[in-house]
Order: sequence, then structure tokens, then C-alpha cells
Amino acid sequence: MASQKGCCKTGPGYATPLEAMSGPTETLIYVTAVYTGTGVQKPDYLATVDVDPSSPTYSKVIHRLPVPYVGDELHHTGSGRIYVVDTKTNPRAPSLHKVVEPSEIIEKTGLAYPHTSHCLASGDVMVSCLGDKDGNAKDNGFLLLDSDFNVKGRWEKPGHSPTFGYDYWYQPRHSTMISTSWGAPAAFTTGFNLQHVADGLYGRHLYVYNWPGGELRQTLDLGDSGLLPLEIRFLHDPSKDTGFVGSALSSNMIRFFKTKDGSWSHEVSIQVKPIKVQNWILPEMPGLITDFLISLDDRFLYFVNWLHGDIRQYNIEDVKNPVLTGQLWVGGLFQKGSPVVAVGEDGQTWQTDVPEVQGKKLRGGPQMIQLSLDGKRLYVTNSLFSVWDKQFYPEMVEKGAHILQIDVDSEKGGLKVNPNFFVDFGAEPDGPSLAHEMRYPGGDCTSDIWI
Repeated sequence: MASQKGCCKTGPGYATPLEAMSGPTETLIYVTAVYTGTGVQKPDYLATVDVDPSSPTYSKVIHRLPVPYVGDELHHTGSGRIYVVDTKTNPRAPSLHKVVEPSEIIEKTGLAYPHTSHCLASGDVMVSCLGDKDGNAKDNGFLLLDSDFNVKGRWEKPGHSPTFGYDYWYQPRHSTMISTSWGAPAAFTTGFNLQHVADGLYGRHLYVYNWPGGELRQTLDLGDSGLLPLEIRFLHDPSKDTGFVGSALSSNMIRFFKTKDGSWSHEVSIQVKPIKVQNWILPEMPGLITDFLISLDDRFLYFVNWLHGDIRQYNIEDVKNPVLTGQLWVGGLFQKGSPVVAVGEDGQTWQTDVPEVQGKKLRGGPQMIQLSLDGKRLYVTNSLFSVWDKQFYPEMVEKGAHILQIDVDSEKGGLKVNPNFFVDFGAEPDGPSLAHEMRYPGGDCTSDIWI
């Protein structure tokens, strides 16, 4: 889902990441809300949430923009459509500007399952695509739309497609783009099956391209320590030649970096050890790092463990030696009251204390995160993908997702839940929905790239 205002030519235009940090405090946040897979036969929609504490509608959904079709699974591309939303004309009530139909994308490029979009300095929009129309990964690649959102073609050169697709980030001063690998849509759209990993239907590689040329220059095999590398971020400082990728299944944060000879390498930076559990499908539970981000000053890295249920904050000022500075439990499969229990080294069982917010029990685990420009507020949703939600957190599909706001100590580090903010998507007019990706009207630390 792209936004007109998020594109390079019409965004707020901060010259540097540090300048963006002193931009205006957010008053609105846009959230994809999904009915696909929940049993509610209604279109998914874009929810506008009021995040201004001085507003009478603070912490409430103030507008809903339903898309025209049922079954899209917004953000995770259930249909392959790309919706372009006009957030500039009326930010509090965005409108649908254009629909790019999957038939046109497939006809002109062979691509399907569009996922991550970034704006380019040219005014074009580039979208990673995860496979072909039949859900095979082999024909995935990168879609280019022009500034009027017409299909231009593929970005990568012929014969330079990655084996799997998912996320990507580019660093123009180093003439490099790096993409990640989730898996074949035919596999992940049916739920998570470990056998599919063994069968080679999921990825473990990073793909290094020259930018903006589109030639695949290097493939980094992350091995067993890098299974299902999902989100990727360079440091925001455009002069830096390093960044991180979150390996979901291995539950490691992996740092990639440029070497003296100009090639790229990687190392495991942070390890989240699996936890021994009872009453679950496996004897050990991975954290499942599904999202992470870096503050605009490149001081702090935040990530979530969707299955364990914690949000973590690391100081990365010494980028080779991250230091844990904050950790908060806001869900997870072994919270108190759950049949699943964790087992310590000493054989003793334990469960996590998860706070209630405004009298509501927190459901699911932390999944997507978004940080305020000044780095002081972290927004958290809890839905991953409807079929995976149903598999791991069926109660959330039944009762709906929610958004939390976490107050961040951006000086010394530390995280705490803001008790005054809770958006309950279980109370939506058409029934409980699944809240997922979050964006601001004018760009953020997960979408903006400096050149």
C-alpha cells in the first residue's frame, strides 16, 4: 500500500534523519485492518487512528477506508492488488486514489504477491514481489511503478531475480540494495509448516544488488542461524555501510556490512535463544522476530518476539556490540493463564506477567512496530498474517487485534506501556479485525530512505 505523500517528490522533505527527529509530533497513524481469514465477509480497510493526546478522539479509530474487494489481506498481498491512497487531500479521512490490478502487473511483468514499497529519487515507486501468480517463488522480483502509479516493468535486470523475495532497503551512497527472503507464497499462505523449511520452500539468503543498476552482485547464505530473514534496514545515516536483518525462525538479529574489498559480509549480532516449553506443538519455542526498526539517530534498535511475547530495545551506538536497554512483555504464548508453560534450566516452570491495559487482556504477541520521529513512542500491533494468526493465536482472530503505545526512554533506555492508549480492534463496527502495518501521513523510520 503506497501513499502519495510518502513519495519522494511530495513528502515532508527532511534533509537528514536527525532533522526528521525534530519534525512535528505525530497526531495520526494509518493502520491496515484485515477481515480476510477471520470469517467476516467484509473488505479489509485502512483505519485512521487519532494519536494526539490533546484530542477528544485520542486512541480511537476516527475513519475507515474500506477497499473495494473482499479477501485482499492488505500488506500481505492476499489478492495481489496495490492500493494507492491519497493521504494529502484530507489526512484524517484518506481516500482511494488508484487501484493497480494484479492482472496488469502479471501481464506486464509476471510478478505477483507485492509486498514492500519504497519511493525512489526518480519519483518511481519500487515494490518487492514474492512470487508468480501460482505462488511459486522462482519468478519473484521487483516491480516499478511510475509517479502516476502506472506499471513500468521490473527493476532488476533479466536473469537477476532473487530465489525468494520479501523486504529490501537501498543505500545510494554505497550503490547497493539488499533484499531478503521469506518463502514461496504457496507455502506460507497455507500456514507455517516446518517441513516446508526442510523442503526448501523458505529462504535463508540476502541478495546484494548494485543500485540503481539492478544487477545481482552477491548472495549471502545466512545458514541455519539466518532462517527466514524478513525485515531489513540499513542505518539511517546514508554514509553508513552497515545494517541489520531480522531472521524470524532462527530468531537472530544479523548485522551485514561492507568489507575492505567492497564485498558484503554478515555476522550474528543478537541471539534470542529458544525457550523450552510444555503443552505446545514443539519442545522448544523460537522467539520469532517478525519486525524491527532503528531510531532515526541510529542509537536504538527495537525488535519483537511474536511467539515469546516481548519487545526489546538495544543501544547500537557501538554497532558491533548491541546492549539490551529495555524489555517489555506484552503478550506471547506462555503468559500467565495460558496452558503453555516455559521450562527453566533448573526444570522449574514459569510464565510471564503481561499487564492488562484499560481492563483488557492483551491478545497474541507483539508483531508490527512503528516509532515516533523523536524516538519517544513505539506503537505495536499484534497480527502477523491471518492464517498464521489462526494457527498460533486463534483467540486473536476471534476477538480482534489491538494497538498499544509504549513510552520509550530515549536517553538511557527503557520501555513501559502507556496506560492511556489502547485501540481495540475487537470493538470495530463490522466485527473484530486484525490490525497490522502502521504508517504516518508524512513518512517514518521504516519507509524513508535518505540519499
